[in-house]
Amino acid sequence: MKTIKTDVVIVGSGLAALYAAVKLSEKKKVVLLTKDKWQASNSFLAQGGIAAAYDKDDDWHVQLEDALRAGRYHNNIQETAYLAKESKHTVDTLMQMGMVFDHDEDGRISLAREGGHSAARVLHAGGDATGRELTTFVKSRLNWHVPIDEYTQVFDLIVTNGRCAGVWAKNKNGETIVYEARDTVLATGGCGHIYAPTSAHPAVTGDGLAIAYRAGAALKDMEFVQFHPTLLIKNGKVYGLVSEAVRGEGARLINEDGRRLLAGKHPLEDLAPRDVVTRELFKAQRTGLAKQVYLDISMIDRFSEHFPTIARLCEEAGIDLDGGRIPVSPGAHFLMGGIATGHSGRTTLPGLYAIGEAACTGVHGANRIASHSLLEAITYAATMSQNIIQEEKIPVHTAVPDLRPATLRLPSKKAIQRMMFQNVGIVRTEASLTRAVDWCQSWGIDFGEAGNLDVTKDEAERLNMLTVAWLIASSALERTESRGGHTRIDFPEETDEWRQKCITREVNHVESH
Repeated sequence: MKTIKTDVVIVGSGLAALYAAVKLSEKKKVVLLTKDKWQASNSFLAQGGIAAAYDKDDDWHVQLEDALRAGRYHNNIQETAYLAKESKHTVDTLMQMGMVFDHDEDGRISLAREGGHSAARVLHAGGDATGRELTTFVKSRLNWHVPIDEYTQVFDLIVTNGRCAGVWAKNKNGETIVYEARDTVLATGGCGHIYAPTSAHPAVTGDGLAIAYRAGAALKDMEFVQFHPTLLIKNGKVYGLVSEAVRGEGARLINEDGRRLLAGKHPLEDLAPRDVVTRELFKAQRTGLAKQVYLDISMIDRFSEHFPTIARLCEEAGIDLDGGRIPVSPGAHFLMGGIATGHSGRTTLPGLYAIGEAACTGVHGANRIASHSLLEAITYAATMSQNIIQEEKIPVHTAVPDLRPATLRLPSKKAIQRMMFQNVGIVRTEASLTRAVDWCQSWGIDFGEAGNLDVTKDEAERLNMLTVAWLIASSALERTESRGGHTRIDFPEETDEWRQKCITREVNHVESH
């Protein structure tokens, strides 16, 4: 069993992982691990941009209020305020590093409006290719001596004397490797592919969440799963996401007869928060109001020029954009919950950090507002990196993991996805959630004790998917209310009034300090 020693091991290769590697490698020896190629992340696929109160007439307080409203007042106030307040500085830092965002004809930064925002404050790069442009740019700033071990799948954390001391993994040749590290960072993304349909990259199967759970780290808010209203789906096949920026340019959601589906449903109508739009589309499909939902783009001039990525997806799907309609449907998109962390990225397990979608800082509340995911990735990769660089050095004593042979009875990936979308999807009930929990437990696995098993990569991935499915279903069963991405149709939606009053007091407290 080979051992590689380093200061920091980062699991993942999305925007949060890459930005943390850039910052940490200035002072630390860093290794990145990713189970696929480095581009295999939701960050790379992201069409949305970075939201920032950049315009002189905008204000971060308004951005904060929008995020709280979209998050259904379940947010961590201090962290959400920090995210919004630092948003312009975060963008300026990227531009000082050399990142180029889209400009208008007058040379000014282009600002778009997206779901949940009351102002145009979203910066893009390459039109609807912000994720690809940004991750590629950040990777280009990574020191050449920082290795990225691709096709290396982490199986579990190594915990000795109550502290995380690294990970063990298998490389593309199936060889077991121990990565001994003073600090371990999980930046593995969310868990989109425990559902179908989903906008997530196929590699995003909740691995980091399951690994952290088995090691004893606390997770929180796992019931809050966001379903994006506009996945491009034709004949049952998911071709990709249709960004909210399209609706920001005037597109409207309609049925096959041209009837608008969001008119009068919310003050922001088609630009309402994602949970609202998704529920309305789901309801229209279930009641027969819409046999097929379309995005009417007939009012957008030069669509292919503004949205080249979406235009390519439409071409791949055989959709003629001259017809002015794109078929869309909701699908799993983002996890608001995750590994519980604070401002520094620390988890409840010493030596273990988490950033990006794998972490739950509380900035998204019960429903993430548009274009705050890339913003969060950069912001908290920076705060975590600063903390790791400044922390006192602690000796690490790594034990070689005692791998246990195992014969697991596991469902197929498709079975997990089908079960989750049907029972723990856009709408939920006590009966459906109980059915999901019982199904997950029927496979006879003690999810908290399933670590250090000598299984195949495919078995490890399916074990992680089943573990996270159980965590989400169990958490959803415990929350007996409807809020944000968690819709219990057997419980009335709780009023926001009392939460809004409490949050107003907290926001005022944050401002006064």
